[in-house]
Amino acid sequence: MRRGKRFLEKDNLFIYVGTAIFFILAIALGIIMYMTSRTANKIKNESGQVVQESKVDETVENTEKASTDIGKTIKEQENSENEEKNTNTVNKQDSNSVTTNKEIGNANSTKVENTSSNKKDTKTGNNPVDEPDKIVPAKEEVPETKKDITFIKPVEGDIICEYAKDNLIYSETLKEWITHTAVDIKADKTSVIKAAADGVVKTIVNDPRYGLTIIISHDDGYETIYSNLLTAEFVVEGEEVSQGQTIGTVGNTAAFESSMESHLHFELLKDEEYLDPTIYLK
Repeated sequence: MRRGKRFLEKDNLFIYVGTAIFFILAIALGIIMYMTSRTANKIKNESGQVVQESKVDETVENTEKASTDIGKTIKEQENSENEEKNTNTVNKQDSNSVTTNKEIGNANSTKVENTSSNKKDTKTGNNPVDEPDKIVPAKEEVPETKKDITFIKPVEGDIICEYAKDNLIYSETLKEWITHTAVDIKADKTSVIKAAADGVVKTIVNDPRYGLTIIISHDDGYETIYSNLLTAEFVVEGEEVSQGQTIGTVGNTAAFESSMESHLHFELLKDEEYLDPTIYLK
């Protein structure tokens, strides 16, 4: 009985050990399969990523190639358009050159025909009749009308001593015969003296012979001189004056005519030559 019991205990031990070994092997096999599966998945993922990166690189390369091809195509198209434009320009220039040469040829031909015709007319005695040139009437030039200067009498009164540039007159003051390059116009003392014409006051001077004097310059080289004045305070040198403007008053300041009645000693010059004022006064 004891022997049989020991045998049974031994068999149970083998069963326990076998079962344990089986479970250990199963666990080991499971671990191995898990690790194998994980490794395979990792390899698969890495392979897929490599393939994907390869595809991306290929796509980028294809895109760059396409861009390059498009650039080449555009450049080739531009070159083609430029060549076509240059060709058209050359053809146009050639056409213009041909047209010009043709016109020159026609002109030369016409010239030759005219020369031949002239020669033929000369031989036959029939000279060609030239058409008369059209007569263009000359434009009539209208001369510029220059307005003459007119002078008014600077003071109202009678002339008591005439102009005598080329003759001698007797001076009561100097008691001698002298020339007289002015006219003496009788007027009361302080009578207003007016500018004989438009002009500019050139000089105001107190001359020892002619007394207080005003000289006015006018256009065309004319000058008027007003002497034997009492006052000349109405104008200043350099002032523009108008015809009829008050410039002074009659006095008795001329030493060489002091024995005469109060009057204006009035002279007229053109280009420094004395003129007879009575010819120009209105």
